[in-house]
Amino acid sequence: MSDESRPSPAEMPPDTRASTRTAAVIPAAGRGVRLGPGVPKALRALGGTPMLIHAVRAMAASRGVSLVVVVAPPDGAAEVKSLLDAHALPERTDFLVVPGGESRQESVRLGLDALPATYDTVLVHDAARPLVPVDTVDAVIEAVRDGAPAVVPALPLADTVKQVEPAAVPGEPEPVVATPERARLRAVQTPQGFDRETLVRAHETVTDNVTDDASMVEQLGLTVMVVPGHEEAFKVTRPLDLVLAEAVLARRRLNDGF
Repeated sequence: MSDESRPSPAEMPPDTRASTRTAAVIPAAGRGVRLGPGVPKALRALGGTPMLIHAVRAMAASRGVSLVVVVAPPDGAAEVKSLLDAHALPERTDFLVVPGGESRQESVRLGLDALPATYDTVLVHDAARPLVPVDTVDAVIEAVRDGAPAVVPALPLADTVKQVEPAAVPGEPEPVVATPERARLRAVQTPQGFDRETLVRAHETVTDNVTDDASMVEQLGLTVMVVPGHEEAFKVTRPLDLVLAEAVLARRRLNDGF
């Protein structure tokens, strides 16, 4: 990618001119069994195009992202590379495919290892969130560039949440032990954004209680900041989610020519 395709320094706010190199890592090595049998979840078709391609395009839609690293199944890097080559992607963004590991955490680490040293801001995005709007991506990048070590997009919860004592047998009734204050809770999405050095340190030192990359940074004792998420950045996990994603995509194509 040439510098001519990026915004000139004069077009950027003063506080972002010194550091403009952002890469997105998309771990796509999982199989997504809850969507049912078949190809890995990231390769399932959405509107006739694999979800992974939608996710890659969502990251590349941000002018702040100049590199997208896709972490493929360990034995599927060549297939994923061919997939990217077969679809139209923004020419101003570079793309790289690397083999992943046995776990999501290992796959993200392998994606980080593949980044050139010139990138100091990193996004980690779920391939199963194919429809995240570019405004959400940009908001995460901006918050990291403003000094936050870690940033997540999130939405307030619509439902009351109960903390329960898990049943010994799945499906059995479970007693409620607490009702958290809903106003203080958020449903976290991706992309999650990080200062690269912070994320690398988290992956080098944190191995327990890992639910997402932001939780690893929390265990370093650092503050994770929240920016507004978007209702269309939901995760496609179950068949009903795929139906909803198809409806969102159809509406976008009708209204915006997406």
